[in-house]
Amino acid sequence: MTIGYHASHERFPPATLLGLALRAEQAGFEALMCSDHFHPWTTAQGQSGHSWVWAGALAVQSALTLGMVTCPMLRQHPALVAQAAATLEQLAPGRIWLALGTGEALNERITGQAWPAKRERQKALRDAAEVMRRLWGGEQVDHTGGFQVRKARLYSRPALPLPLLGAAVTEETARWMGGWADGLITISQPLAQLRRVVAAFEDGGGRGKPMYLQAKLSYARAEQAALDGAMEQWSANVLPPELAEGLDQPEQFEAHARSISAEELRGRVHVSADLARHKAWLQELQSLGFDRIYLHNVNREQERFIDDFAEHVLPALHTQAPSAASQV
Repeated sequence: MTIGYHASHERFPPATLLGLALRAEQAGFEALMCSDHFHPWTTAQGQSGHSWVWAGALAVQSALTLGMVTCPMLRQHPALVAQAAATLEQLAPGRIWLALGTGEALNERITGQAWPAKRERQKALRDAAEVMRRLWGGEQVDHTGGFQVRKARLYSRPALPLPLLGAAVTEETARWMGGWADGLITISQPLAQLRRVVAAFEDGGGRGKPMYLQAKLSYARAEQAALDGAMEQWSANVLPPELAEGLDQPEQFEAHARSISAEELRGRVHVSADLARHKAWLQELQSLGFDRIYLHNVNREQERFIDDFAEHVLPALHTQAPSAASQV
């Protein structure tokens, strides 16, 4: 299994984040990923660089695989996302993957469009995935529906279509994505719920496909610092998905986050200053069958997290460098 580092655009300036990603690679993390946002969730997070521009800079400096969670519709046209991903693939052959999600109003409503119901967004997402695959395959593409494509053709194409994983948090979405996505990426939750998400994806048609996990944790060398850092940076990110996806301003997330208790946050983020506890938790997550686990330290102490986990945690997880077959 591969252990990766999640680079958080919402919390660090682009140049700083580039340095953190390269530091993680040098320390022994085996893969990198990020998310494609326009806004941060809160003003305390305070950043939100352009993930595609940043990924191009990283691709020519790193030797690791790089994945991005993105919504290829509404604020972004799927043909342009396909072009951007194909360009990245030429800069980093065999090392790029995407995970497609139905998005959040926080990012997608900036163009002034109405916020569609989830069922409508799901249909558009599946159509977008099909358009992207056809473009990567060299076809001239026309499409009508939730978005329009007219006589589009990519001329700088990947040698093979890029893997399109599905980004899902709930069982319902995971089951739906099992039938068409090339794999699954989800986030850490209480183990019983996470098992249900995995089972739903497999039952929906995803059995045997790659499964990746973004593990949310807060590590600092003092317990109170780990908790305070998580509360300050991440309390707005533990809101129920059905609420969070419809909020379109950081201030709205902040207002709802005021009611989040430390206990609620601990239910979604593994908070500890004890490296042994983090190891034990990650070993539990390993047992669920994920091919990759990307570690996301949700507080600001990234350098200590990278260095301490590289020395004390990663070796215990029996990591191995990704083979050619696991480059998706």
